[in-house]
Amino acid sequence: MDRRQFVGKSALGVLAGTIGLDVVFSHKLPPGYVPLYLQDPDPYKLFKKDSEMVVLNDKPWNMEAQAHLLNDKITPNKYMFIRNNGKIPENIDASTWTLTIDGESATNKKTYSLQELKNKFKPYTYQLTLECGGNGRSEFDPPAKGNQWTVGAVSCANWTGVRLRDVLQDAGVQSDAVYIGYHAADTHLSGDPNKEPISRGVPLAKAMQDETLLAFQMNGKDIPLAHGFPLRLVCGGWPASASGKWINGISIRNQVHDGAKMGGSSYRVPCESVSPGTTVDDANMCIIESMPVKSLITSPKSGALIKEDQPLNINGHAWAGELQVAKVEYSIDFGSSWHVCHLEAAANRLAWQHFDAQIDFPKKGYYEIWAKATDQNGISQPMVLPGWNPKGYLNNACHRIAIKVV
Repeated sequence: MDRRQFVGKSALGVLAGTIGLDVVFSHKLPPGYVPLYLQDPDPYKLFKKDSEMVVLNDKPWNMEAQAHLLNDKITPNKYMFIRNNGKIPENIDASTWTLTIDGESATNKKTYSLQELKNKFKPYTYQLTLECGGNGRSEFDPPAKGNQWTVGAVSCANWTGVRLRDVLQDAGVQSDAVYIGYHAADTHLSGDPNKEPISRGVPLAKAMQDETLLAFQMNGKDIPLAHGFPLRLVCGGWPASASGKWINGISIRNQVHDGAKMGGSSYRVPCESVSPGTTVDDANMCIIESMPVKSLITSPKSGALIKEDQPLNINGHAWAGELQVAKVEYSIDFGSSWHVCHLEAAANRLAWQHFDAQIDFPKKGYYEIWAKATDQNGISQPMVLPGWNPKGYLNNACHRIAIKVV
């Protein structure tokens, strides 16, 4: 129930029915008071998430999966991470939703209804990997500011929508265009209507890729509200912040987009390696584009017990931003030797790839299984934490799980 509608005895009756108990002393509630039950919504029910998802923040909402929850080849909503910068918009009416294309390098300013987008342009479906740029931030030392993501801020769902390219070309793109920036309906945490919580973008070349979508469905259904209903941008393989949610505007720019979270240390890393804890000037920071090669063991769950002489089957996913993964290997001797896993081809470009292997252990004891992916250019995951940066982005160190053979 919307807490702003909490008025009168009828609402109290609904609340009592939801809780399953009478609201004792309800007649003494001060006028306008909102009971705590409504002030602190259950995020698992609110967003239809699994109870093993981990809440990192509620202002704004940020949630991540644990590695073993991400075992599905296509990520369902209940295991998909949430990353917000502002307040989720309320009272959305898809029938009146519009998208406006404008900007210095737009030939025409055009506004489309959601239905017009669906009717005018051909729909496409792609499985696309979205990973928060700060996934793995919790491992950095000295600590980096921001949500302390572990490994679960990544997903790969099926997204259906129209190609951004088709819409941009319909509006007209001038020859000096170099970038696009998105605008959305979420609101700033301060409540200031003149401030955008986030307004990022991508170079025109990325915007024009086949797989860059203005999406209106996720896994064959309307996109859940927390993931951008009724319309979102999906730019697979790049930090998920480039895939704006609740999109109502796209600006075609003749310069690098300068919206909120495009400058400073936001989604940018030092252009050259720096010592941990170093203060880096803005001029020496570069925007994150394609995400680095990475892998995740999703089965078994870390801490599994197996019997002696029992082989263990492992599986997981690997991805490499704009590139393909060439191989995935595992080690059970702390990286001293590596063994090749079976690796499947991606469902389409920018989708993660699935790997599996069967492991035999030489004797009883404690083991760690490490996974290491290598991209098509021969770049492999580091076994230890990669270069430090002020906001703890791009941690693609090898994933590890613990196993006991008893």
